Amino acid sequence: MTSSRFAPWSLLAVLLLSTTVQAQAYDGARREEVDAGVHTPVLTKPPELVRSVEAVYPPEAAAAGKTASVEMVITIDAQGAVSDAQVTRPVGEGFDEAALEAVRQFQFSPAEVDGVPAPIQVQYVYNFVLQPPRVEESAPPPPPPEATLTGQLLARGSRTRVEGATVRCGDDPEAPEAMSDAEGRFTLKVTPGECDVRVVASEYHLFTTKETLAPSETTEVIFYLMPKAPGFETVVRGAREKKEVVRRTLERQELQKVPGSFGDPIRVIQNLPGVARTPFGLGQLLVRGAAPDQTLTFFDGVEVPILFHLGGGPSVLNSEFIDRIDFYPGGFGARYGRAVGGAVDVATRKGSTDTLHGSVKVDLLDSGFFLESPITEGISISGAARRSYVDALLPLVLPKDPQGGSLLVLPRYWDYQVRMDFGAKRGSEPGVGGRHSGYVMAFGSDDLLTVVATGGGRNRDITVDTRTLFHRLKGDWTYRKGNFTSVLTPFAGYDLGRFAFGEIFLDANVWSLGLREDLSLEVTPWLTARAGADVLFEHLVGEGQIPVIGGIQFPPFPGAEPRSEPQPIKRTANSFDGALYAELDIKAGPVTLTPGLRASAARVYGQSRSAFDPRLWVRFQPTEKTALKGSVGLYSQAPEAFNLDPAPLGNPNLLHERAFQTSLGVEQQLTDIISVDVTGYFNRRYDLVVSPGNTVQNADGSLTRYPYSNQGLGRAYGMEVLLRHAVTRDFFGWLAYTLNRSEQRRAGGDDGYRLTTFDQTHILTAVASYRLPWWGLELGARMRYVTGRPTTPLQHLFDRYDVDRNRYYGSYGETDSARFKPFQQLDVRLDKNWVFQRWTLNAYIDVQNVYNASNVEATFYDYRYREQFEVPGIPILPVIGVKGSF
Repeated sequence: MTSSRFAPWSLLAVLLLSTTVQAQAYDGARREEVDAGVHTPVLTKPPELVRSVEAVYPPEAAAAGKTASVEMVITIDAQGAVSDAQVTRPVGEGFDEAALEAVRQFQFSPAEVDGVPAPIQVQYVYNFVLQPPRVEESAPPPPPPEATLTGQLLARGSRTRVEGATVRCGDDPEAPEAMSDAEGRFTLKVTPGECDVRVVASEYHLFTTKETLAPSETTEVIFYLMPKAPGFETVVRGAREKKEVVRRTLERQELQKVPGSFGDPIRVIQNLPGVARTPFGLGQLLVRGAAPDQTLTFFDGVEVPILFHLGGGPSVLNSEFIDRIDFYPGGFGARYGRAVGGAVDVATRKGSTDTLHGSVKVDLLDSGFFLESPITEGISISGAARRSYVDALLPLVLPKDPQGGSLLVLPRYWDYQVRMDFGAKRGSEPGVGGRHSGYVMAFGSDDLLTVVATGGGRNRDITVDTRTLFHRLKGDWTYRKGNFTSVLTPFAGYDLGRFAFGEIFLDANVWSLGLREDLSLEVTPWLTARAGADVLFEHLVGEGQIPVIGGIQFPPFPGAEPRSEPQPIKRTANSFDGALYAELDIKAGPVTLTPGLRASAARVYGQSRSAFDPRLWVRFQPTEKTALKGSVGLYSQAPEAFNLDPAPLGNPNLLHERAFQTSLGVEQQLTDIISVDVTGYFNRRYDLVVSPGNTVQNADGSLTRYPYSNQGLGRAYGMEVLLRHAVTRDFFGWLAYTLNRSEQRRAGGDDGYRLTTFDQTHILTAVASYRLPWWGLELGARMRYVTGRPTTPLQHLFDRYDVDRNRYYGSYGETDSARFKPFQQLDVRLDKNWVFQRWTLNAYIDVQNVYNASNVEATFYDYRYREQFEVPGIPILPVIGVKGSF
């Protein structure tokens, strides 16, 4: 008599629709594919076999006493039915056909990916085993005693629950096995005696141990699995489809150890093509020659005033909160607006749902902490805070003037983030009407940058104070049902900007309310529609003290420099900007077209403005390794509210600044781990706000001189090259080069284009990190070379002395006709990890400017304008730090 039985199935891969990975054998081996995609689909509910069919044992094989194991890959559709089955290792003798016939009649419970039923593939082994003939007995023998092994699987060093791992006794294919659930728990019933435990889990090393199991007793254990990736190894994922022509996506697993970043992934944006340097690390982005205020920065779609702390500090968001970073140097989608340059959107991640996790980081610049924990079913909370003390340490390392003077750049900053997530627990059944989830998050930062130069040969004192503070409170409600997704994001905020120079100071306070609604629907496999609304209201209060506007001067005593009486000013303005956008993804074979339109209407300081921005992206992928891409579109940015103030402080006739952006590029996968991306671009900017404005004759014959007008014209063109080595077990790196030309002129004049102050023609950055074969050390280096920024040269042919004002003036050459010295800097980082059972310790030394290059950030002159003094950047700066995580 013969019979057959099947071995328990094991999960092979997820997502037929969007990602593919290799089969996982019981020894844990797998092929690694690394791609910097944006979202890793998560298997939230594995399929379960609910109905099986016994295969017909081939008669000839049964007569010959033959057995076999048929390995196959089966495809389970979204309803749990077997839609396809393929034998991967034929055995012949009629076993293959019999196994396929039986498996195609199996029924499973549907699998879920990200909480939505989805088709998947699994590896399946059907075993044909001859059963000995039954011996008729008067009474059935009692069942043999069983032993139970139950417990939980945790990641060593972090105590993260390990889901989807296979636990078995021994390596026999017939041995029983169990799979861990979302909490890492498993229960395995085996024959009593010694059990050679083997635990196989993706991204973890094979775990083995021995347990002695007594009959009819339960043994409870906790196993700590060692992650495979204390270094560079990342999760396996498929490629996310690209819509924008240039969207460079950074993942925190890859970027926490880039030299010069101090473990901050967001700072790595400064190493990508198209991004120029700002002096003193002022926390702004210069993208493709655009002004700093023409590139917007977002956290989860909510605009923030700065991305980095002042003075070369870290980003204003704790790195543990970061899920991904989308950087658009240009040609971004219709979802974003109010900018004629680029955009950066930092996405935050959901807090932990398994147990308490956290980290504490201390180095020579700042200290901070991060905590995350589940509160109850479906609710988790996370928080972080950081405070710097670099203002106390920098004076110890900055150089002093030979005559005793000093030049100090003193930054001080702090930041915080608190987030609460709610919604159905991962892996739970969706509701009848769909799946709801969301979060509420509060975050903010405060920066104070003081630049002081005193004494010595400078013969003058300079004090400049800059402060930037902001707070945000935002919510996020996400609803998913089938192919439809809705994300509603309300938010509120407060910004403070302050600038003080001598007796002059300006404060700007901004209270804001906003709402975003983003909708997405996959209509057919070749058509996806996206639409949404973006509304922002701001209440602005500006106040300060400036010299009297009328030009009346009051000499304090005869022969002294006339002084203007300081005049306090205060202005209040309301600003509303609302926009609707729509986009389509149309796929036709290897071609993808994405037309989009953004329509905006603004009411700023009592003035109404509107704009319509059509945009188009085209992507042609003739082969799997080659893609051509191009974009064209219009972009608009409303004028600043206070610039619309009546004369003499503003011009109520200002219009939107505009830009026409185009790009064309190619992506080529050279090998499995090396790729190159080359993009050329041309951006024409017009109706730019420039100062001074026009002088207009009024109806009564009087003249009005406006301080601003829309007479600015600009253009930027160049090429960006990114040669990238993907993250492997021991190495990652890239070479980024930008060739950029940024020019401007005034409309209506005879002058031709000249360089802008933001032009940096050549930008070359090389980044590499390597895991050394000794003692678990990781060594990285970053080298940067940047063309010096344009500046207006001093041409001191003779002293220019104003007797009435009792002061000297300088004589200058053509505007921006000279350059600062090129910037060059080498940064090196060395890391060491210690993985303990319940926590991990990382120690590092991150050295900026290893060979102490003297880079010029700014210049100023003595009181006679005879001698120029250079303001140096940060000298060699070794930062030693430790970070403990649990």
